Amino acid sequence: MATISEPVVSADPYFQELFAERIGGISYGKGNEIYKFEKIKRAKRKALADYPDRTLLDFGIGENDSMADVKVREQMALQINRPENRGYMDNGTADFKQAAARFMQRQFGVELDPSTQVNHCIGSKTALSMLPACFINPGDITMMTVPGYPVAGTHTRYYGGSVYRLPLLPENNFFPDFSKVTDDVWEKTKMLVVNYPNSPTGQVATREFYEQIIELARDKKFIIVQDAAHILLTFRGEPLSFLQIPGAMDVGVEVHSMSKGFDMIGWRIGWVCGNAKIVQAFADVKDNCDSGQFGAIQRAAIAGLDAPEIPAQINAKYRRRLNKLVACLRECGFQCEVPGGSYFLYTKSPTGVAGGPQFANAEEASQYFITQHSMVTVPWDDAGPHLRFSVTYEADSEAAEDAMMAETKKRLGTLKFTF
Repeated sequence: MATISEPVVSADPYFQELFAERIGGISYGKGNEIYKFEKIKRAKRKALADYPDRTLLDFGIGENDSMADVKVREQMALQINRPENRGYMDNGTADFKQAAARFMQRQFGVELDPSTQVNHCIGSKTALSMLPACFINPGDITMMTVPGYPVAGTHTRYYGGSVYRLPLLPENNFFPDFSKVTDDVWEKTKMLVVNYPNSPTGQVATREFYEQIIELARDKKFIIVQDAAHILLTFRGEPLSFLQIPGAMDVGVEVHSMSKGFDMIGWRIGWVCGNAKIVQAFADVKDNCDSGQFGAIQRAAIAGLDAPEIPAQINAKYRRRLNKLVACLRECGFQCEVPGGSYFLYTKSPTGVAGGPQFANAEEASQYFITQHSMVTVPWDDAGPHLRFSVTYEADSEAAEDAMMAETKKRLGTLKFTF
């Protein structure tokens, strides 16, 4: 007579208890909290399945929609076959550092010694993940603005430090308010990480703001890391480098990326520049983490750095799209304006729809837009409920951009949002 076997209950692997606390320890992999962007992905899939004939309007994409300029791609095609690009590049090629220094001089009037004050990175993300290793011991603090890119904070916690969050609020024009920081926090602070033009708020830095944090750094004894990933997407005034401000070179570094301003998303190339001692420390940590970006990519990037017309064209494209989006959303009841920089529009999230659903937070509003109107936005509730619209949607012509705006207005124009 056949017997029915009991179902096998899978036990944890023996190494479950070995996972580091920094990633969850013994509970790693067992949490049921869904990351914000995973929720968006799931809702997108559902919207596509539920409404197969309705075009998805994707304002959630956070990466350029165009390929790198033909000058860069042609140079890559040449460089990939050159024997000098074979092998490890460690802390970067001298010619890339020189090109980055030329760019900083031409664009910002900032003079750098390429051999001591510039080092390449495999994209700014890796730089922001490595810089905490240079300064953070257990118990130390990294100050960071929120909402924002979390990588430096994640790695601060990996090293036993903690993150002090500085909310970016409309009433402070999306600048951090340092007045509430207590002496005990200042005593433990090793790093301040800022990001201007800011992602996602779109605020641009002023000379006065940089002067303020430089004075604070000297007084309270911490270093500054300015994430300049969106600096070439500045729409209000001229792009302003942190290093243009007197004293900046004494207290910090600026991290640059070729992703946003040069359409080189995915190429993973950027640089850290500024104080020579901090750049050296970054290079030492980096030397123990990677073996450098492929030489052909570094040398293809030089073609971009030496061609100012490339970022100028990209800037004009996203400025145009933001103008169109702001005009469209205003007609639909949103109160918004073209940001000072970045390709993101950060705007107050609606609290509901008159005669329809109400939203407790931006995440609920974002889910409503996706599931009911096949429109993707990114919610931010870190400093009050806001939605982020990105103008990096795919459109190969201005006519396609206009069609995107017309469809947006068609779907939202009949709704009466409450704020």
